[in-house]
Amino acid sequence: MKKIKSDYYKIIFNKFIFIIAGCLLLIALVFLAIYVGAAKLGFQKIGQALLARIMPFLNIESYKFAVTVVWDLRLPRIVMAVLAGFGLGVSGATMQGILRNPLVSPFTLGLSSAAGFGAALAIVIGWGLVKGGTFFIIINAFVFAVLAMILVFFLSRLRSLNPETLVLAGIAIMYLFSSMTSFLQYISDSDQLSGVVFWMMGSLATSTWLKVAISLAILLFSITFLIKFSWEINAMAAGDEMAATLGTNVKAVRILCMSFSTLIAAAIISFTGVIGFIGLVAPHITRMIIGNDYRYLLPLSGLTGAILLLASDILARTVFLPSELPLSVMTSFIGVPFFVYILLTRRRNYF
Repeated sequence: MKKIKSDYYKIIFNKFIFIIAGCLLLIALVFLAIYVGAAKLGFQKIGQALLARIMPFLNIESYKFAVTVVWDLRLPRIVMAVLAGFGLGVSGATMQGILRNPLVSPFTLGLSSAAGFGAALAIVIGWGLVKGGTFFIIINAFVFAVLAMILVFFLSRLRSLNPETLVLAGIAIMYLFSSMTSFLQYISDSDQLSGVVFWMMGSLATSTWLKVAISLAILLFSITFLIKFSWEINAMAAGDEMAATLGTNVKAVRILCMSFSTLIAAAIISFTGVIGFIGLVAPHITRMIIGNDYRYLLPLSGLTGAILLLASDILARTVFLPSELPLSVMTSFIGVPFFVYILLTRRRNYF
């Protein structure tokens, strides 16, 4: 009995330390992201620029250039990195939980490939050149990401809606849309090709406060429902039959959770482009530290994803100043070593 209580308190302590350490690290990364960049701003100018907007009644003097850099360029990008990383982490953790597969993520289920095709199609057709073209690209990417998940559900229902067929259907859809995107790249001209390649590699450079607001609204709406289903996801981790005996409507929960996860991933990818590894690696890192209780795993996977994506973005825009590396390249450099380590060290009873 003492050992059980000791193990329980140890788990609670690990979760508490993880939350505190994660939040402090994220705050430190936010301040670092505000400070670093091609435009060199001192701490005093950054502080004045921040306070000038937060507390306008103080009439603090600030340079217009510093205010523009901090509030119009860096902060929207930073907040979008936090939201995108959080959303991809939660989405990946949910998909891995309900499908009981450690290799599942928005990327491996074909959502990223479908969104990439939707954006590429809009660019090649020429929608990006019309007024408001950027949002045509975003909407098309979002629509195709949702369409991909509908196709995955349709294909999996032909062989019953179980985790194995969902994963296999997702892989088939991923390859389908990847090949269609390659075909569009083959027939596009040089300007269209550069636009497609830039979008496929992911970037936060085009972040605006409007995109941040839309992403935040979708995240709050979807994550609220996913956390409500955390007990059911815990039950499904023991198998569909066991979950059913505990009163869980397995098919309904799987469809609803996949739908909300898709909504999150599609919204993020449509704004940021294709970003790999965050939705795959963040849940694994979190699971290794705090365990497999989805009441905590879902939000803390989001915290890990936010830290990873913001750190990746800081490195992507500062390693080769004034040039900027594609975000997906940097997330892969960070994600691959983590993932290899997890594969080599994970336990048999990982799920």
